[in-house]
Amino acid sequence: MQKILCYLALAGAIIVLLLFGADLLLGMLGMVDLAPFRYSNFLIDIVFTICSLAIGLMSWLTLREQV
Repeated sequence: MQKILCYLALAGAIIVLLLFGADLLLGMLGMVDLAPFRYSNFLIDIVFTICSLAIGLMSWLTLREQV
């Protein structure tokens, strides 16, 4: 059961990272029409990207401890 929760947290972190990372990157490159959230808030994109990286790292390290 613990491994399933680690995999779910890792998958959720990857999805959030892809969405907000793409919004940040495309917005900074000037392609606002292609950005998922239309580059609405720069600070929110950075915070969610960093938090998703932290959750992904924590779930990956916890998954590696499961034997």
